[in-house]
Amino acid sequence: MQNQPRVLTEHDIDEIAEKAAEKALEKVYTEVGKSVVKKALWVIGVGCIALFIWLAGNGHVPKT
Repeated sequence: MQNQPRVLTEHDIDEIAEKAAEKALEKVYTEVGKSVVKKALWVIGVGCIALFIWLAGNGHVPKT
């Protein structure tokens, strides 16, 4: 096998660019998804704590 440099055609460059763009978009969507899930879990957690405090304040949670 020879180690001669290969000349890229316009088609080759377009394919490489398209693949790179797809991978970049995939990474962006993954990060956005992680961020949305993390924020949703925070909201659910705060809601659960608020509900517990409200129930405790109204006497629905037995004291130990």
